[in-house]
Formats: sequence, structure tokens, C-alpha cells
Amino acid sequence: MVAKRIAGVLIAGTASLWLAAATAHSVKSKPTEAVQASFDIIETTIVTKGDTAVFTTRVRGEAGKDKPDATGKFEGSSVHAYVWPTTLDSAEIGFEKDQGIVALAVTFHPDFDDAAYGGKNRHIWHPHWVVLAQDKACGGGLKVIDIPAGAKPKVPPTWPNVPLLIDSPDYPTSFKGDTVDVSIPVALIGGIKGASFDGVTAGLKVNGNLHAPLLCVSDVFKVASGNLSLPGKVVPGK
Repeated sequence: MVAKRIAGVLIAGTASLWLAAATAHSVKSKPTEAVQASFDIIETTIVTKGDTAVFTTRVRGEAGKDKPDATGKFEGSSVHAYVWPTTLDSAEIGFEKDQGIVALAVTFHPDFDDAAYGGKNRHIWHPHWVVLAQDKACGGGLKVIDIPAGAKPKVPPTWPNVPLLIDSPDYPTSFKGDTVDVSIPVALIGGIKGASFDGVTAGLKVNGNLHAPLLCVSDVFKVASGNLSLPGKVVPGK
């Protein structure tokens, strides 16, 4: 049901509507025993501190404790993620304009590397920018947007050379107790001030046939707002 509500909001919503609806500075959520504690979001925030934007999610348990099991192969492998959907435009993270829903995701996937410049990252939690769109073929109703064969769209310098609208910047990312934080220079995402956001924890899966959609949101663990209404508002931190 959550996945269906997410897909419905993505179809009906626009950035302007999300911005109008954003009244809270952070997005708080009651504990949900049915959700695994390490993914049970309690609060999600994005604040600016000087020249840095800090993305934070706090959960009921130990953040980052639970990771997907390795399968030994790329196709059909799993990804776990802490995600901040935003009202940023895809052009602000280095892609073409108006491509889809821009989200920051901190991910762990033990079966493949997708770091910039051919680097290794399957062994650690690490950040990505992703551009999402609705796709009914995905269990969670969403996919990371595919780049068709032969297409040469605009991509950021740290694009990991995979056929997806995904970026692999090396932002400082930390897990401390119940909290995950990512720090990003505001100069790299100028539109972040005053933007709206939400918090999501989710599982993703690589298509077993390696065909589009290549990377699906397969399972939504929790949405901080309950309905992906992006009620959070980026404000200066105290």
C-alpha cells in the first residue's frame, strides 16, 4: 500500500505543490515496530550550516547495522538505502533539466562497485544522487531512470559510467549510533536552500535480466511523512 501511495503522489505531485505543502522544518515519525529498527525512521532533516548542507536521518535502532546479503553476482543483487527525496531539479546535480525526482541516497550493495572513476565501494555505505521515476514493473513503484543504449545525455563528472541517472560523489558520510549524516557543499547544490524533502528507507534490486528497468525500488521500508508529501523544509541549522 505504501508503494502505491508513493507512486500516486509522484504522478499527481509537482515541485510547486510540494513547496506549497512544506511547512515543517524536519519530518518526524512515530516508531513502527513492524519496520526493522535500523530502518525505522524517527526523524529526517536537512539543514544548512555555513557553506555546508547536512542531510540527517535518525532511526529507532542502529543506523547502518543491517545490510543486504551478498549473492555473488550483479544481476538480481540487492541494495539497502537511506534516502532523502527532494524538490531539487536534476540540472542542479549535473544531469539534464526536469528528468525526474532527485534524491540523495546512502546505499550499501555487496555485489558490485559503482564509485566514480572506477573506484571500489561495495564494502562501505556510500552516497549517491539518483533520479527516480514511476515504473509499475518495480515492486516499490519506482526506478532509477535508465539511460537508453546509444544515448549520450549530460552527466556529472562523477557519474560511474553505468546506464542510469546516478552520480557517485565522494561526500563525507557518517554513521553514529541511531543517525546517518551526509555533508555536502552548498555551492554544489545551490537550489538546496528552501527546498522541500522527505525521508525514506528502502530496498532496491538489480534486474535479473539486466534489462530496463535496471534498478528498481523493490521494497519501501518506511516513509517518514507516511505519504511522500515532502513536508520538510531546508532551513539554516542552529
